[in-house]
Amino acid sequence: MEPFFLIVAFAFGYLVYRAGLPPMVGYLLAGFVLKAMGYSSNAQIEQVADLGVLLLLFSIGLKLRLKNLARPEVWAGASIHMLITLAVFTLTAVGAAGAGLVLLRGMDLRIMLLAAFALSFSSTVFAVKVFEERGETSSPHAKLAIGMLVMQDIFAVIFMTFTTGSLPSPWALVLVALLVASRPLLMRFLTKVGHRELLLLFGFLLAFGLGAGAFKWVGLKPDLGALVVGILLARHPKAGELSDVLLGFKDLLLIGFFLSIGLIGLPSMADVGIASLLALGVFFKTGLFFILITRFGLRARTALLASLSLANYSEFGLIVAAVGVANGWLSGQWLVIIALALAITFLIAAPLNTAAHYIYEKYANRLRRYETGDRHPDDRPINPGNATIAVFGMGSVGVAAYDYLRSQYGVDVIGIDFNAEKVTQLRQGGRNVIRGDVMDPDFWERAVTFKGLRIHTILLCMPSYTENLHAAGQLQRRGFQGTLSAIVRYEDEGEKLQAAGVEAVYNVYQEAGAGFASQICSQMEAGCAVKTT
Repeated sequence: MEPFFLIVAFAFGYLVYRAGLPPMVGYLLAGFVLKAMGYSSNAQIEQVADLGVLLLLFSIGLKLRLKNLARPEVWAGASIHMLITLAVFTLTAVGAAGAGLVLLRGMDLRIMLLAAFALSFSSTVFAVKVFEERGETSSPHAKLAIGMLVMQDIFAVIFMTFTTGSLPSPWALVLVALLVASRPLLMRFLTKVGHRELLLLFGFLLAFGLGAGAFKWVGLKPDLGALVVGILLARHPKAGELSDVLLGFKDLLLIGFFLSIGLIGLPSMADVGIASLLALGVFFKTGLFFILITRFGLRARTALLASLSLANYSEFGLIVAAVGVANGWLSGQWLVIIALALAITFLIAAPLNTAAHYIYEKYANRLRRYETGDRHPDDRPINPGNATIAVFGMGSVGVAAYDYLRSQYGVDVIGIDFNAEKVTQLRQGGRNVIRGDVMDPDFWERAVTFKGLRIHTILLCMPSYTENLHAAGQLQRRGFQGTLSAIVRYEDEGEKLQAAGVEAVYNVYQEAGAGFASQICSQMEAGCAVKTT
C-alpha cells in the first residue's frame, strides 16, 4: 500500500475519531477522496483487504462457540430475516420499475431477487469492529449478532456455489473431516508454541494457510476456512491470547478493506440519489431484526444493540454485484451504486452504534413494549444474594481481588461479569459470580442490592475505562454511599474517575510493579533473617 494512502487514511481516521465516530468511517471517506484525486484500487490494496478480512474472521472463530449457532434466535432469526427482506426488497423493486425508474427497466424478477439478496446481508467487518471498540465482543448481543452473521456467511457459500456454476471439489468433505480430526493436534501445538512472535506466526499459518489456503484449494470460500479453523480452537485457553496478538495486524490490514470500497468508483448525481434510496432500506432491516429477536424472548436492550450493529449493508453485496456484472445480469453502474449505498449505511450505522446505549436508555419504556412475557434464559433477572463487597469485571485482576478478599477477610464477596461462559467457569470453581452488564440500564434496575441495601464496597476491575466510568456514574446517581475504587491504565483516566466519585484508583501497571518489588523485598528480608540466625 502506498505511503500516501496511509497518510490520507490516518488524516481522515483521526478527524472522524475526534468527531466521536469510529475511525473506520474515516478510512471509508479517505477511499472516496483518493478516488476523486485520480487514484484507483490495485492488486496490492485488494490483497491487503483480503488478508484483513481473513484475520477478522479467524479472530471471530476464536471467540465463537458452535452451540451459539444452534440457538433458535440465531439460525431461525437469520433465516426468517433474509426471507422477509428478500420478499420486501423485491416487491419494492417491482413497484419502482412499474413507476418508471430508469435503472430498473428491463430487469426481470430474477435479477431483482439477486439485487435484493445482495442487500439482505449485513457487514461482519463493521459489527465486529464496533463490538471490539466498545469492549463487548463477549456480550450476549455481540454473540447473537455474530452468530447471525455467520449464518449469513453460510448462505453466501451456498450462493457462490450455485452462481459460479461449479461445485466444490469432492475433497471438500474430506478436508473438513481432516480438520476436525486434527483438532487435538492443533490444540497441542497451540499450547507448545509459547507466546509473542512464534504464537503470532502460528496464527498466520492457521488463518492463511490451513484455513484460507486449504478451503480455496477445494473450491470453498477462503474466509470461511479461516473462520472454521478459528472455531476449532475456540475452546483452547490461549485462544484469547492468540486473538490479542493478531489484533494490531488485523486492524492495520482492515484499513485496506475500507479504502478499497471507496476506491471502487466515483458515482454520478443520479447514482447518489439511487444509492441514498437504497440506504433507506437499512432502517427496515434494523427494525425487522429488532422485532424478530424480541419474538424469541430476548430483552429489548439485547435486541436493539444487536440490531444496530447489523444496521448496514455488507461488503458481500459487492461480490454479488460483481457476479451479476460478470454474467451480464447487471450493468457495471450497479457496482458503484451498491458500493456507495454500503458506504452511506456505514455512515448511518456508525453514530447509531456510538450512541446505542444512550438510545436505549432514552427510549427504554417504549422499546420494552415489544418484549414477550416468556423471558429468554439469558435475560432473566439477576440475584446478588447477601454479599457485602462486589467486584465488577472478573478478568485476571478481578478474580485476584475476589480471591484475596475471600481468603484474607472471609467476607461475602460477589463477582459480576457479562461473559456467560466465564461466569459459568468461575461458578464451577466455587466462586459467587453472577452475570450482569454495567452498560445495561436494566441491570441497575433489576439488581436491587446495588441500591445501597447491603453492599458497602465496590471494586471496578473492568478492563474498559469507559465501563468503569459508566458504572461509577450509575452508582452515584443511585445514591451509593459505600467505598468505591477502580483500576486504570493511564493517569488521565484516574483523574476522570475520581471526578465521578471514585475514592481510590489503582494503576494496574504501577501496582503490578510495586507488588512485584514488595514481594521480592519480603523474600530478601526473609532470606537475610535466615542467614543471620
